Amino acid sequence: MGSVSLKIGDGTARFRRATLCSSALHLLMLLSVVTTNLFALYAFTRHPNNGGGGGGGHQKNLSLISERVSQILREIESSQKRLASIEREILGYDTLDPNHPSVPPELRLFLRRHPLPLGRDSRSGITDMASSVSHLCSSPSSLPLLSHFSSYEPYSSCPANADLSLAVKLVTRGCEPLPRRRCASKSPSRAIGGGGDSRWGPVPDKAVDWSGFGCKSFDCLYKKPIGREFDLINGSERFRWVRSRGKNDFLVDEVLNLGRGNVRIGFDIGGGTAGFAARMAERNVTVVTSTLDIDAPFSQFVAARGLFPLFLTAGQRFPFHDGVFDLVHVWNGFGEGNKRKEWLEFLMFDVDRVLRVGGLLWLDNYHCLDDERKRELTMLIERFGYKKLKWVVGEKADTGNAGGKPKVYLSAVLQKPPRG
Repeated sequence: MGSVSLKIGDGTARFRRATLCSSALHLLMLLSVVTTNLFALYAFTRHPNNGGGGGGGHQKNLSLISERVSQILREIESSQKRLASIEREILGYDTLDPNHPSVPPELRLFLRRHPLPLGRDSRSGITDMASSVSHLCSSPSSLPLLSHFSSYEPYSSCPANADLSLAVKLVTRGCEPLPRRRCASKSPSRAIGGGGDSRWGPVPDKAVDWSGFGCKSFDCLYKKPIGREFDLINGSERFRWVRSRGKNDFLVDEVLNLGRGNVRIGFDIGGGTAGFAARMAERNVTVVTSTLDIDAPFSQFVAARGLFPLFLTAGQRFPFHDGVFDLVHVWNGFGEGNKRKEWLEFLMFDVDRVLRVGGLLWLDNYHCLDDERKRELTMLIERFGYKKLKWVVGEKADTGNAGGKPKVYLSAVLQKPPRG
């Protein structure tokens, strides 16, 4: 089959237009169509022997044609079912059946197509709105959780059954986006105003809904390893990006200078408690922070600081238009937890998609698990043809292993080139 080539820098990325499996599927569909037409041709051209009168033979012929047509329709229906089964097997997943007994009524209602009130939309051409959830929601590990998530009393309060942790469990299993629900979520008992130093002042406990978390206060959270990010007075975020602790630690001002005053809006992937967004906000740069509420209320904490949290996993396509960000900042967790280079390539291509031409990609202390991982990332960056404005590879002591081998980190500021 053919292929599509995308010239990127000095390298060429090739994408196959059709795989062997898809070719086989198309061949089966073609054979099905040909067989159906042959049946139809045979049914309408075959003349049975007329042993009796003309009227009786004509009636018999019509009956035979009707029988043949019914047989053809049954064959078509059977072929469609077989093709659908083959397609599901080739793609490696099954579809979520809304009529399955385990699917709650509210989820079934959400997945149903809803006609537009004024009929066909002249701009998009659609006649109804279709809602969806990920195909991974139908997996054996996710479907019970999804059913639990969608089991509630409509028009009432959402169940207080660790709702937030349930949502995190689903999205980290690839079940995203989650379905909408017709229940009112629980809100913190105290709202945060915009006065004072809201970005670096302490966040009160009542500003957060602690349902589903082990800790019920920030004092409890501070005692855990993850709590250092939440301590805005004495924690690890207080002087990050304004004081360098090593050659891998770039400062926000020097990176913004590389952008020559053209950095206005940015995206921080896996930004934790949004310390980076807070530093950028001090310099009139708006940053959206993607975060997940794993073991702690990250999203609520970010919002309490007057910043923009985005509940998003690294496996989901970024919900932004192409080329909208002046800066994309990625931490040491970039691609962490997935050793397949293809996964990193998908992520990198999506980062490249949302970054404008001339925009900056800031790799901030990317942990190179091994030499192979570092080489793969370096080759991938070179294929995109990014200009290396800063590039530093350094070692840091492993705080979790006193006598262990130092970890290797890569920090870089890269500029996206124009492409024809």
